[in-house]
Amino acid sequence: MSDIKLKINNIDVEVSEGATILDAAVKAGIRIPTLCYLKNINGIGACRMCLVEVKGARGLMASCVTPATDGMEVQTNTQKLREARKTNLELMLSNHRTDCLSCSRSTTCELQKLSQEYGVSLERFVRDTKEPEYEASTPHLVRDNSKCILCRRCIAACNAQQVSVIGANARGFDTHIGSAFDKDLAHVSCVSCGQCIVNCPTGALTERDDTDAVRAAISDPTKTVVVHTAPSIRATLGEGFGMPVGTNVEGKMVAALRRLGFDFVFDTDMAADVTIIEEGKEFIDRVLNGGTLPLLTSCCPGWSKYCEINHSDLFSHISSCKSPQGMMGGLIKTYWADKMGLDPRDIVVVSIMPCTAKKFELDRYDMCAAGEGLADNDFSLTTRELARMIKRAGLMFESLPDEDYDPALGVSTGASVIFGASGGVLEAALRTAVEVITGKELEEVDFKEVRGVESAKEATYRVGDLDVNVCSVSGIANVEKVLRAVKNGEKNYHIIEIMACPGGCINGGGQPSQPASVRNYVDLKSLRADALYSEDVKKELRKSHQSPLVSQVYKEFFGGEPLEVANGEKAHHILHTSYKLRTFKY
Repeated sequence: MSDIKLKINNIDVEVSEGATILDAAVKAGIRIPTLCYLKNINGIGACRMCLVEVKGARGLMASCVTPATDGMEVQTNTQKLREARKTNLELMLSNHRTDCLSCSRSTTCELQKLSQEYGVSLERFVRDTKEPEYEASTPHLVRDNSKCILCRRCIAACNAQQVSVIGANARGFDTHIGSAFDKDLAHVSCVSCGQCIVNCPTGALTERDDTDAVRAAISDPTKTVVVHTAPSIRATLGEGFGMPVGTNVEGKMVAALRRLGFDFVFDTDMAADVTIIEEGKEFIDRVLNGGTLPLLTSCCPGWSKYCEINHSDLFSHISSCKSPQGMMGGLIKTYWADKMGLDPRDIVVVSIMPCTAKKFELDRYDMCAAGEGLADNDFSLTTRELARMIKRAGLMFESLPDEDYDPALGVSTGASVIFGASGGVLEAALRTAVEVITGKELEEVDFKEVRGVESAKEATYRVGDLDVNVCSVSGIANVEKVLRAVKNGEKNYHIIEIMACPGGCINGGGQPSQPASVRNYVDLKSLRADALYSEDVKKELRKSHQSPLVSQVYKEFFGGEPLEVANGEKAHHILHTSYKLRTFKY
């Protein structure tokens, strides 16, 4: 492609053909404000915040959708532009419920930040005194259209996932975001991934906040409250406190959880190692004994729900293993409760997850390892909810000492740490499966071909006398493409790792809010994943089947060596699940 030369604020810029004025401005180190724009997802020029003056043009141009052309001269910061942007903001706010002081997005709201920057007035236009317009039919999400600015970023994110259950309903002043026929979200085929939430610029979409209920449990002297944290949280929580993307804050996170009053702090990574034992045994048995292939991983509840809605014909392919969250809660209320002499009814288990689908997973119909009427996990908090709890407790997070997890269920391997990145589950499984199938110790434990933030990665590995074809895919739209290729006979895999969110858990719907200016031009997924792979390399043990804690649990509780009793009757009751067709009537 030929290069295009233009001037932005009298600065010479050179960009490739197809670049927009906004792209050229970023290359020149110039920030043009945006609200509706999401790179490669939502370029509709609707919010009119990215307006620029182009020499010779009849009017102001939306830089996010206007192609850069050779010889173009652009101004981004004139008085005329500042006044136009300010007016646009004031018009948005005239139809926006401004309870900013108590809004969960206060200080991270993109509309709020731009309003402060441009010095907007709430008095210029007659305001529509808005009442909350809550839609809270699901366990994972609350929508408040009184805070919606109709940027359509949520619609774009849902469409990019190929789920497409929300859109713009009605017209004119009555336009609002909702599901078809204004059905509740619980009654459409939403997979609870939360990508709409992390891409929303305001407080119109938030996760269902369970922090008050968790604080109440902590204050109850009759309850033992246990918390466990997912692999990716250590690589993302720091962003909630202004730390650089990809900062590993594991030690400070553990210290903060203790100071919040949790009685025990465990690492979900331990259950990720157990997942590899169970799922790895399942995979090995299928490969060696002619079982149903490909095996589809089941760690992601967003994907599992999508499968139940759209691919019931694949139930024999998807692993019966619970997610690490489900396994950890089950082990806490059975194995650990027995060791501690505690009644599981007096234990409250709280998980810290990168994912809003984990809230949906709490009520899965057969996830009760400890008995009828009990859930494996009682509450699931997102990374954002944990950050809010820490701030409200007055903890100076950056100054906290580094502390270790409680060892009873807090020792993990490098294999479990990388679960948070797309390809990590598959790589962890291969580290164990290859050694078991060949009977030889791996000289190189890194399976780098399945790493990365690309939508799908595939590889073929020689394992003994077998060529094992593997695939790692993330993002529901990409999952659908891979599954279609498998069903059509175009692809032949032995195992496929599937994650609903693009990039895996590091980009989950419960991760810290980042403005579009960061999401568009900073590789969040790679930086967060790098933190997990760096932690993996530091671990003395990097294979799940090497974990002495996992071995201890299996010997004491399941009656033998991990890979010998995995998938047994007791393990199935506590660590496995089943699937059912989910249907919706329109």
